[in-house]
Amino acid sequence: MDTRTSSGLAIAARLHEAVNCHDLDAMVDCFAPDFVNETPAHPSRSFRGRDQVRRNWAQIFAAVPSLEAEMVDSADHGDTLWTEWEMRGTRLDGAPHLMRGVSIFKVADDAFTSVRFYLEPVEEAGAGVDAAVRSALSR
Repeated sequence: MDTRTSSGLAIAARLHEAVNCHDLDAMVDCFAPDFVNETPAHPSRSFRGRDQVRRNWAQIFAAVPSLEAEMVDSADHGDTLWTEWEMRGTRLDGAPHLMRGVSIFKVADDAFTSVRFYLEPVEEAGAGVDAAVRSALSR
């Protein structure tokens, strides 16, 4: 058995449970102290360190007290774990909160050491695919 793979899935299960229980300490324990978050679609949002993980999730739990996570799917390969997520709830102002996307984690020593983060707010309405392509090309 590849312990790195089973460890990655076990960490993801712990993370999933911690999010749904709003257990900030258990959640932060899933990440290495020098954890690196790379957000390729929004590079200025990238960061290093699990202290920032704590700050981010403390804000999320406070702003979306009904937050629930679903790990839609996962795939692992050696020290890499791909996870697809849906995060949903209601914000304090009554607005719905819905994010979907993929996180690609690197795993070592029973912790996530890095992630390539691709979760985004879901846009239910919009002008459609043709307008989105035109908009992306006109930037």
